[in-house]
Amino acid sequence: MSGFFDIPSDLQNTYFGLIGLHLREALIPVLAGLLVSLPVAQLCVRLRWLYPPVLGVTTILYAIPSLAFFVVLIDYTGQTETTVMIPLSVYSLVVLVPAIVDGVRSVPEETLAAATAMGLGPVRRYFQVQLPIAVPAIIAGLRVATVSSISLVSVGMLIGNQGALGNLLNDANIYHRPELAVNSVVTTAVLAILADAALVLVRRVLTPWMPKESTR
Repeated sequence: MSGFFDIPSDLQNTYFGLIGLHLREALIPVLAGLLVSLPVAQLCVRLRWLYPPVLGVTTILYAIPSLAFFVVLIDYTGQTETTVMIPLSVYSLVVLVPAIVDGVRSVPEETLAAATAMGLGPVRRYFQVQLPIAVPAIIAGLRVATVSSISLVSVGMLIGNQGALGNLLNDANIYHRPELAVNSVVTTAVLAILADAALVLVRRVLTPWMPKESTR
């Protein structure tokens, strides 16, 4: 069991250091994707004709292999975490934009009319009425984007040990230590499960008005 946590020195990190690095490389792109998706989704809600082309562009970008992204970016950002995180941010858009659009569109017209009658402008109505009601849909999108990002970080091992826990897969082959591969797979899966559970908890905190049966 000791070999399971015995991280090769070439990775220049401890086991928990790799976990911290993995979470940073996975969660920052999701946060960046969310910050981009919020205004883009609002534009798609206000300008319905804009939604199909936006969805088409994000889908095409999602279809680009991460290795191709790395080849394009590496001349500008080098073999760094940034080169890994930019594609992950782009990939998150294909999940988050539709989730936010669907959530905001689900707000009843009567609710919007009442908010307008109370003197709320478009911006305040969006942040104080539409987004809070859309929280369940947004969190559902964040769950998918987060779990996907945590799993895709490992691809960074292809550009100079930038894959965090995924680097263990490469070292497992180099040093003929299969336990390192098991460590990588198991730890990544556990992180994804814990992150998903944390988002479920956040959803329950932010939507106390929802029945518990609906938040499972």
